[in-house]
Amino acid sequence: MTHRTENEPPDPGPEPSREPERAPSAQPDARRPGRPAHAADEPDADAAGDVDTAGGTASAGKGVAAGGTAGKRGVRAELRDAITVRSFVLVLGVLLLQLGFIASYLGAFHDPKPRNIPIAVVAPAGAPAGAVDQAVARLNQLPGHPLKARAASDAAAARALLNDRTVYGVLLLGSGSSDQLQVASAAGAAVSTALVSVVGRVDQSQGRTLVATDVIPAGRGDARGLSAFYLVVGWMVGGYLVAAILGIARGSRPTSPTRGVLRLATLALYAIISGLGGALIAETILSALSGHFLALWWLGALLVFAVGAFTMALQVLLDIVGIALAILIFVVLGNPSAGGAYPAVLLPPFWSAIGPWLPPGAGTEAVRTIVYFPAASVSRPLWTLGAYALVGVVVTMLVAAMRPKLRPEPPPARHAAGEPDLAA
Repeated sequence: MTHRTENEPPDPGPEPSREPERAPSAQPDARRPGRPAHAADEPDADAAGDVDTAGGTASAGKGVAAGGTAGKRGVRAELRDAITVRSFVLVLGVLLLQLGFIASYLGAFHDPKPRNIPIAVVAPAGAPAGAVDQAVARLNQLPGHPLKARAASDAAAARALLNDRTVYGVLLLGSGSSDQLQVASAAGAAVSTALVSVVGRVDQSQGRTLVATDVIPAGRGDARGLSAFYLVVGWMVGGYLVAAILGIARGSRPTSPTRGVLRLATLALYAIISGLGGALIAETILSALSGHFLALWWLGALLVFAVGAFTMALQVLLDIVGIALAILIFVVLGNPSAGGAYPAVLLPPFWSAIGPWLPPGAGTEAVRTIVYFPAASVSRPLWTLGAYALVGVVVTMLVAAMRPKLRPEPPPARHAAGEPDLAA
């Protein structure tokens, strides 16, 4: 240790460096790793943040309030953008379609009543002249007109009327105290039940006994004769769904006749496969409708194509509204009037009138005729389905042919300043 005396001047220490001062660099501050050093007159942000706590809280409160107001304005703007006139109209259309579905099904099914059910009446052998006419008049004058009776010359002629679906039942008047009623539940179990009930009450009022016989029953796998209806519904759903999907995937309207042909060809291929699948399930796998595989296959193909082409036509004309209109025609109106659960003679007049002219009703009639009534003609349902197919094809192709003419010409290309116009 070095000692110094009282009068000895203090040691000035090492001589300071004479190098010029440098500007502060952005080197990290040793006290806070990873942060640049602050200039002499630059306040430390951390320190400044700890200076005035009350002021900082007030400023933060103002910021939150302003952000909340902006958030509220954003929600209002989003609502205005989301609830457009188009979306409101579409939602309203769905609501009306739903209510129409409920009204149509309940209106058709809530109170089925027999109305003018065709029936043939045969007098017994040796009956006096005019006996059969008296019986026919008595049946036609029943309250509410549940029956539409007609006279037949003999049992064979009456049975021929039953086989070709001209009548739903045959009443064979007996010479004793009992009569026979022949019905065909394959044409609709509900109609057979109604016939037995109405004619049974008439015989009971006269002190007679009625014996009912089901001469054309539904198949063992066809409970109450409903398999035809459900098969047709499955085909029909495939038809309008595939048309809607093709429109959604590639645009509602074909851009050229070639595109229209390709879209219809795709629908035709789908219809063939769909008809085959339905026939395999109904006839081969489940044995619900046996013995008519090829006829059911091609009927299904025609039905699917007719429904799909007509839906396509509505879509190219009305865009998404066309799909809703197809559902209205085929589902809301077509299914209840098809004669599945209740044939036309048990439905109210409106549904009874429209049923045969819509694809579900035409298809159900055709399937039942093919499977159970080979003597009956299927020309009317086939012509009906063919008409829907033809209208769909013609309208789709016309719109596809007109589309290029209606498409606006593209605007001329703009050139940058100084760039030569090559077209000139």
